Amino acid sequence: MAKKAVRVLVTHATGPIAEDLVELIARGMMLGYDQPVILHLLYHETNVPALKALENVLMDSVLPLLEGLAITSEVEQACKGVGFAILIGEITERKRISMNSFGMYKRQALALQKHAAANCKVLVIANPAEKLALVLKEFAPSIPLKNITCLTRPDHNRALSQISQRLNVRAGDVKNVIIWGNHSSTQYPDVKHATVNTPFGEYLVRELINDNGWLNGGFITDFQKRSAEITRLPWDLRATTFAKGACDHIHDWVLGTPEGKWVSMGVYSDGSYNVPAGLIYSFPVTCRNGEWTIVQGLPLDEFSRKKMDSTVEELMKQHSLMVTSIEHHSRRQCSA
Repeated sequence: MAKKAVRVLVTHATGPIAEDLVELIARGMMLGYDQPVILHLLYHETNVPALKALENVLMDSVLPLLEGLAITSEVEQACKGVGFAILIGEITERKRISMNSFGMYKRQALALQKHAAANCKVLVIANPAEKLALVLKEFAPSIPLKNITCLTRPDHNRALSQISQRLNVRAGDVKNVIIWGNHSSTQYPDVKHATVNTPFGEYLVRELINDNGWLNGGFITDFQKRSAEITRLPWDLRATTFAKGACDHIHDWVLGTPEGKWVSMGVYSDGSYNVPAGLIYSFPVTCRNGEWTIVQGLPLDEFSRKKMDSTVEELMKQHSLMVTSIEHHSRRQCSA
């Protein structure tokens, strides 16, 4: 029996991330190759020619899972009945939220609160992601915090790739790297629990590489350097990384992670690993039946603890700035 189509919202629909993402969704890479979708594309009214071109590409591709398109510049219309919302925000180093961005994020949050389907799952693609996530928390309280997640999967995939290149194996043979923290210079790619599947069995990455100097130094430096290089690439080149990561993120969230495997997701902390509750932070998670669970009980050495504490400290300062900024803009709107 054919599945009922689900409605998927993608904001900033004429941007390069969305342009790559919507075709991947319509091809089944996000929700499975048997799941029909109706895409809700929210665009800015000044980008009509670009949107028309995207619509033509989707229709001309004759994608069998694409059951319909709802294209609009009206945020309330875009949010009606959506079961998944992929909110693409600013990708910037600016820590405070601008008034224009706050107004846009607030309108999206209020529309989801009013019109989204029950149990709507939200993925935030932004940097800092907490900007949009905190606005959602404030103005869309009916969406459970467990249903608001942030994208760190491209970083997770990048760590897998770097380890596979070092060992000259397929990236698919490496698993259980961890991205602790979020997008910043303190983000910590941890491979101390990662394993590699070989013809002779499964081995810890640290056993096969056997070079703590590189694992604790060169690997992390190279990872951060690669992350910085990607941010300087033209958008049409780096958008693919974000789009693929978004599909991987929601695919595993909905369809589940394989037994013995975890992935990295930015989620609201519950206090695990001494990360303050309520802070948006990337953890290792497993997924079952549409729910994610933070992997518990992983031993942490002193090096990892210091790295994690460093990113917590940075994110706490960022969190305070965001909260203050949101409160300031809310007061300005109320007095206007």
